[in-house]
Amino acid sequence: MMNARRNSGTGRVGPTGRFFGPGELRLAVLALVVAEAGHGYQVMNRLAERFNGTYEPSAGSIYPTLQMLEDEGLVRVEAGDGRKVYHATDAGREAAAEHGDEIERMWSRAASRSEWGMFREPEAAEIIGPALRLVKSAVKTLVHAHGDPRVVEQIQAVFVEARTRIEQLDPRRR
Repeated sequence: MMNARRNSGTGRVGPTGRFFGPGELRLAVLALVVAEAGHGYQVMNRLAERFNGTYEPSAGSIYPTLQMLEDEGLVRVEAGDGRKVYHATDAGREAAAEHGDEIERMWSRAASRSEWGMFREPEAAEIIGPALRLVKSAVKTLVHAHGDPRVVEQIQAVFVEARTRIEQLDPRRR
């Protein structure tokens, strides 16, 4: 049976599905250890930071992945402050380099997904409802206009103008 949240046959994930496809968490954890040694909790936090709160890795996924990487000889463990500190081996650095394109695609997806993390902020609740009602109104108008290209163009112009005006309110742009 196919998981409806995954895109069929690609191993990629859908918008409501899991973020990592088969083997990708392993590569992400390896890339983080190659970039900087750390104990499991640090690796877990660095991975969460990549997603700005839209993905929270669990100890139940990170620690077995670190153990697997150790078993494969891609990381080694040293004791540090009473914790296991994971360091990349030469083989681990080579493996990360071999999969550099895949890793960059994952980080790109993480950056894209993290942009949506702001929706979790309490302040966002103030505008999400009105924004969704605006979109609903636009779609309803378009449906009633039977896709009239002039109506599509006018609705797009309203959205562009609204976005421009809202962006001008951003204190970072002043």
